[in-house]
Amino acid sequence: MTVGDFWSWAYSDIMGNLNRSVFAEFVVASALGIHDKCRIEWDAYDLEYRGKKIEVKCSAHLQSWQENAPSLIRYDIAKKKSWSAETNTFLNVGVRSSDCYVFCLYPETDPVKADILDVPSWLFFVVPTERIDQKFPNQKTVGLKKIQALCASVKITGLREAIDVSLREGSHDPAAGKTSEKLLEKILKE
Repeated sequence: MTVGDFWSWAYSDIMGNLNRSVFAEFVVASALGIHDKCRIEWDAYDLEYRGKKIEVKCSAHLQSWQENAPSLIRYDIAKKKSWSAETNTFLNVGVRSSDCYVFCLYPETDPVKADILDVPSWLFFVVPTERIDQKFPNQKTVGLKKIQALCASVKITGLREAIDVSLREGSHDPAAGKTSEKLLEKILKE
């Protein structure tokens, strides 16, 4: 028995919800150049980048099981009584622990064409947590249309820049916000 045998048996179906979500975290970590650090299961946020916390959410129209129609896209944005791996404690109140959210979408709707590893086909929506808190203060889930109303999607090639912009936007620095709006416009035109 090897770790590879175990992985193949337990985790090779990355179209399934749980494994696809972990894969999305890996994709985002890779885009940021921080995939050399192992993920921490059940931590209060998914990734740390330049001292900022990132929450990664993933959804897809297709699932690993047979469906009659493509799945509706929804993301979990509920406040959590999160656990900190660093302190081994739970918060007493629900919060959104990250500085920004990366909503990942595998957009394929045709099961015959599905290739979850085709990362260039994925769409990414990057939103500062502050904006999520303003628009959806107590909401537990959010649909794709409401995410699209907050920001435009980017491809993997623009993801790092979009995250940098979002983290500056959420920094409460008005000058950073003006700069980030111009940068985001540039990214979206490319």
